[in-house]
Amino acid sequence: MARLLLINGPNLSLLGQRQPELYGHTTLKEIETRLTQLAEERHHELLCYQNDAEHELLKRIHAAREESIELILFNPAAFTHTSIVLRDALLAVGIPFIEIHLSNVAAREDFRQQSFFSDIAIGTVAGFGITSYELALIAAERHLEAA
Repeated sequence: MARLLLINGPNLSLLGQRQPELYGHTTLKEIETRLTQLAEERHHELLCYQNDAEHELLKRIHAAREESIELILFNPAAFTHTSIVLRDALLAVGIPFIEIHLSNVAAREDFRQQSFFSDIAIGTVAGFGITSYELALIAAERHLEAA
């Protein structure tokens, strides 16, 4: 059994309402419920956290080390393209993580194609809508089994 942490960044609390043509109609709560259920079916514990504030996300990443989190599933949202501080926090705690995006960021605006996390993540899952989260959970499990 692994302890996993799902962290979601800014504006993801608006899922289901915000640009549904791009992000779908599923709410963050529904994603968290489905992913928690999937983790439990696979005998893992999943903790979920969302915040719009960079410093709160930073604190949550720091706390993960003290909680024996084995892997982080991380959708940094807009911080993907701006946050060196969150990148440094992930490097500092040394917890492996998978970067997640609902949309295919490589097919969007030029500025969205730059990630401060992709090169230090185990991998990135993007473009599959809410299925991106499920795929990331499966990839996390396989990574931990291989470790």
